[in-house]
Amino acid sequence: MKRRDFLTFTTLAGSSTLLLPYVSAVNNHINKVPSKLKSKSKANEMKADVVIIGGGVGGCAAALASCRNGLQVILVEETDWIGGQLSQQGVPPDEHPWIETHGAPTAYRTFRNNVRNYYKRNYPLTPEALNREFLNPGDGNVSRLCHEPMVSVAVLMEMFMPYISTGQLQILLEYKATKAEVNRDDVVSVTVQNQISQHDITLIAPYFVDATECGDLLPLTKTEYVTGAESKAETKELHAADKANPNNNQSFTVCFAMDYVPGENLTIDKPENYAFWHDYVPQLTPAWSGRLLDLTYANPSTLQSIKASFEPTGKEVKGFNLWNYRKIINKNNFTAGTYKGDITIVNWPQNDYFLGNIIDASKEKIKMHVEAAKQLNLSLFYWLQTEAPRPDGGVGWPGLRLRGDILGTNDGMAKYPYIRESRRIKAEFTILEEHVGTENRKLVSGETTAAKFDDSVGIGYYRLDLHPTCQGDNSVDISSMPFQIPLGALLPQRINNLLPACKNIGTTHITNGCYRVHPAEWSIGEAVGMIVAYAEEKKVLPRAIRAQKDLLLDFQQRIQKQGLEIIWK
Repeated sequence: MKRRDFLTFTTLAGSSTLLLPYVSAVNNHINKVPSKLKSKSKANEMKADVVIIGGGVGGCAAALASCRNGLQVILVEETDWIGGQLSQQGVPPDEHPWIETHGAPTAYRTFRNNVRNYYKRNYPLTPEALNREFLNPGDGNVSRLCHEPMVSVAVLMEMFMPYISTGQLQILLEYKATKAEVNRDDVVSVTVQNQISQHDITLIAPYFVDATECGDLLPLTKTEYVTGAESKAETKELHAADKANPNNNQSFTVCFAMDYVPGENLTIDKPENYAFWHDYVPQLTPAWSGRLLDLTYANPSTLQSIKASFEPTGKEVKGFNLWNYRKIINKNNFTAGTYKGDITIVNWPQNDYFLGNIIDASKEKIKMHVEAAKQLNLSLFYWLQTEAPRPDGGVGWPGLRLRGDILGTNDGMAKYPYIRESRRIKAEFTILEEHVGTENRKLVSGETTAAKFDDSVGIGYYRLDLHPTCQGDNSVDISSMPFQIPLGALLPQRINNLLPACKNIGTTHITNGCYRVHPAEWSIGEAVGMIVAYAEEKKVLPRAIRAQKDLLLDFQQRIQKQGLEIIWK
């Protein structure tokens, strides 16, 4: 098996044949360039109405919306799986309590229903699970839809197939943006490079969408952006830092999957850096609760110590069982014998990596930190196998097994790190804590609901959830309110034809904490796809849609007819 470089993040990757055969066939097909998208002059050029760089949640939503409205689309993804947080990062969807009925675009809820139907069509579910309207395959605590990452890939590909078949959508897998050509305030082209062959393709379009996890197109296109933490003097936010620090970004996590095989001894070799991680005490302000590799950790909201448990056999235990937190397969939902045990994803406080910044860092430093994060994972896994306290008074669970096959890799780790904080555009409008934070909003305006934006193009909800940062800040997890997504936050101040569709919109370090989750990212991406289609139809720049009231109202009516929600009811 050869080593593949998925961008600057190096991982030992498996192949898409881990999916159902038709998905493998599609993956083999979609890198072939349809003749209608080829430049007549150069074989290494491709043209479309919109080029979307980044095949994560926002990128997929932008592609679906663009295709639905008749545009020719090129979607570029640096790994061999589309889906971002849902798939190659291994993160079950973080959602709000009303997600089953409202608070996200119709297309997002269609995706969720398709995931359930995928299990009902293809898996040997028990009669009870088969008839459960809101089936949760894993019954994990974190989400109403904890499911396998590769099912997300299969479902997204099903949604894309009509557009792929007609040549309207072209997906380039394992390609990364490496440079861009800009003419004053317009992006002319973006060059992407295949991560296996090093082959370059120049992509030309009237519009470009940056749906990458780290806002990669912003520096390439010289689009003005910010990173890290702003100061109170800049934003007047209640929880902003006293001093700005552009290098102070949230931790990232390389998730991993595991199951438990009773009676087996599957203990891995002691990891190379186990001694370091075993004794490591995070140096954070306010202080962490103790060693990182421990079942005691800090409550994100209060920073008081919590004593969790760990029990992978299905037995009931007192307190919070980490095994159940992001469990993606509950064996009891399937006919007896289908699974030996449950399967869970590890994305816990214990494997957040905050020893280095990877935003605007060199390739060498990014690779070093990602590899260190994997060493942390292996150390945590080995500790669980050998030293973790058991409810019965013993220590260690040697039957734990890494399940890289669930994540499409050979090393057990996700294909790509779970990135919580990106470069963020300097937008026409920046969302501040006073617009969405419960305490800050009451303090400034006395309001008990989030700010209402006349230019709303979507809605969402999540707490202002910031994980420990690479510069030593501990968690911030505070109350927010159901919010709107203002069009102004999706418009760069200067560049005309580049739009953000991930965590790179006009938020701050603080407000990024509630706009970064799955349904909000989908809402952002779908709105961006609609913006491009509308701007092309009306022959105006995206900022004109916001500036001209008649255009704005017409646009809002159109997107609502296509299932986007712009107000909370």
